Amino acid sequence: MNIMNDLSHSSAYAASGVDITAGYRSVELMKGHIARTVIPGVLGGVGGFGGLFELNTDGMKHPVLVSGTDGVGTKLKIAFLMDKHDTVGIDCVAMCVNDIICSGAKPLFFLDYIACGKNFPERIADIVKGVSEGCIQAGCALIGGETAEMPGFYPEDEYDLAGYSTGIVDKEKIIDHDAMNEGDVIIALPSTGVHSNGFSLVRKVFDVENTDLRAPLDELGGKSLGETLLAPTKIYVKPVLALLEKVQVKGISHITGGGFYENIPRSIPDGLCAYIKEADVKVLPVFDLIMKRGNISKRDMFNTYNMGVGMTVIVAKDDAETALNILAENGEDPYIIGKIIKAEQKIIME
Repeated sequence: MNIMNDLSHSSAYAASGVDITAGYRSVELMKGHIARTVIPGVLGGVGGFGGLFELNTDGMKHPVLVSGTDGVGTKLKIAFLMDKHDTVGIDCVAMCVNDIICSGAKPLFFLDYIACGKNFPERIADIVKGVSEGCIQAGCALIGGETAEMPGFYPEDEYDLAGYSTGIVDKEKIIDHDAMNEGDVIIALPSTGVHSNGFSLVRKVFDVENTDLRAPLDELGGKSLGETLLAPTKIYVKPVLALLEKVQVKGISHITGGGFYENIPRSIPDGLCAYIKEADVKVLPVFDLIMKRGNISKRDMFNTYNMGVGMTVIVAKDDAETALNILAENGEDPYIIGKIIKAEQKIIME
């Protein structure tokens, strides 16, 4: 324990339920994870009042900063029940950086916020381990964060997790769908599962508090429900950045809450429409199970979940084969699920 820790202790604050020294212990445990995320531009270390990042805009005519913020939502309830906390940080990073890449921006840095009822240093370190892994997958740095111990506000064994990220893109390269045309194709990038949306419905359908989440299920190929639901949100940053270097991408959608019906139209201009055949979507088994157990209509499923497609990318028909090859070379298993047509509505699924 360093000199600051020795001098900083309040018996009165500890009596109210806030252990300052536990906070210092958490920081010590997470330092190694944070160090793995350091990239060029990071200045200083952990412990300052603000995270420092030196911006390099070489080669850019008009650099634009793009920011995103989000949380993990009630997926955290599954982490509590499974007592597994080292992957939800990946979800937190993914929800932010996957949004940023939709504008064509490269994520630069990330900050997290953890609020808990009681600071268990090892658990906080596990959470940050996941955040760090997410940053590594996205190629960005974890440059700061906050852990707030809030007894009486959160249950002792629970916490909330949110984050914020900033990226950069040259203004002339911002993806704003202006170049989209009839006949362009829609490419799907598969998801790893439910990702981080729709868990309020998931928890209701499976009554998770009264279900054995560790029991293997035939419908999930022998995997348990808990393991399947906790699968981290996939981070698409690196394969999409590789695609942007060689192909004109006309629209990108991160399929989050609201599913296909809400998110894909956000990348399409007025007068054009995404035409998708449901039969062409490679639906993951977990979604079939949710639909069956919850007696949920297919329309509602596609309007709530990603259904096995975590991101869609729109390119010209002539660029489709090249785009598919580049994405495959960068670890994706992409496939075409639709095309752009002229219509007043923004999406048609049949």
